[in-house]
Amino acid sequence: MQRVTVLGSTGSIGHSTLDVLSRHPETFEVFALTANRSDKQLFEQVKTHRPRYAVLRDESLVPAFAKRLKQEGLPTEVLAGEAGLLEVAASADVVMAAIVGSAGLMPTLAAVEAGRKVLLANKESLVMAGGLFMEAVARSGAQLLPIDSEHNAIFQCLPAVGRDGLVPLGVRRVLLTGSGGPFRTRALDELNSVTPDEACAHPNWSMGRKISVDSATMMNKGLELIEACWLFHTPPESIEVVVHPQSVIHSMVEYVDGSVLAQLGNPDMRTPIAHALAWPERIVSGVAPLDIIAQGRLDFEAPDETRFPCLRLAREAAETGGSASAVLNAANEVAVAAFLEKRLSYVDIPKVIDAIMNRVSIIEPLSLEDVQDADAQARRLAEEVVARRSTA
Repeated sequence: MQRVTVLGSTGSIGHSTLDVLSRHPETFEVFALTANRSDKQLFEQVKTHRPRYAVLRDESLVPAFAKRLKQEGLPTEVLAGEAGLLEVAASADVVMAAIVGSAGLMPTLAAVEAGRKVLLANKESLVMAGGLFMEAVARSGAQLLPIDSEHNAIFQCLPAVGRDGLVPLGVRRVLLTGSGGPFRTRALDELNSVTPDEACAHPNWSMGRKISVDSATMMNKGLELIEACWLFHTPPESIEVVVHPQSVIHSMVEYVDGSVLAQLGNPDMRTPIAHALAWPERIVSGVAPLDIIAQGRLDFEAPDETRFPCLRLAREAAETGGSASAVLNAANEVAVAAFLEKRLSYVDIPKVIDAIMNRVSIIEPLSLEDVQDADAQARRLAEEVVARRSTA
């Protein structure tokens, strides 16, 4: 019986993870569930899955939450804040790292440093601190398995990846696919007026609002490019982004002999979750089989960087290295939050990021404190830029 902690259990990845776990009660035990402020959702999950621990990052919600559990006769112990997250991340056998954004870095790293099997859905951990994070994986012996559908697809199309990268495996390049989001064909002069709800209406995937906006701008694909560099020990020039509107091919690997291996499936995150949970074996995920005949066609095109400037900015950060990707991620989180709060227009998101990338000095981080300092500086400056644009 493997004890599983789900970091970020009330998000879309958390819900999908719990669905897969519920199909295999003979193999997996829900050990801990965590949320930021979604106490009502977390309470319902605790009632259903009966974990040993529940964690609320917002400590002010803990007393009432614990009282309610006691009134319901639920024995789950409630932990609070960052300390609670770190404790349950380090104590389980398997950790699903699904907290969105930079908030997921420290709990995910705690799981790595404890040598756990870590299912990585929090791409920001590698975007912000890739070198330090992968050093911790090597030092602790943790097992790191990718959950993003693209990276999981690449993982499935490769033999075991060593620290020497993909060249010894005969790989020529990685083809990272993306749908192009809801604005792939929208007239460019209409993008200035798009609303948060429009940006969050992804044509293929059901995701949280922040990651949905990232998908619309293709920043999500840019962050995935950076993540892939670290996961597979390969430079950015070996990774090509391909727009694939149907989201059926999740990514491809091209070998030097001309072979191209692709992983296909319906766009449902339960597939990569089940793959990583059971790896190297396979288990039922609950995903319907892919009807390739009904699908009929698969289309591909090159991304238009005029339409998706965030993709260019992310590639530049990957090529620059050092703290550049942490700065990129921080500026993007601030800009996307401002857009969702209707303080910033959609087309101003990449403008804010570009401004910050040109203002913050890039260093080679030697510690997590260096990463956190770069993140804090970028956020502070990004808030200033957002404030100026929102009052202009």
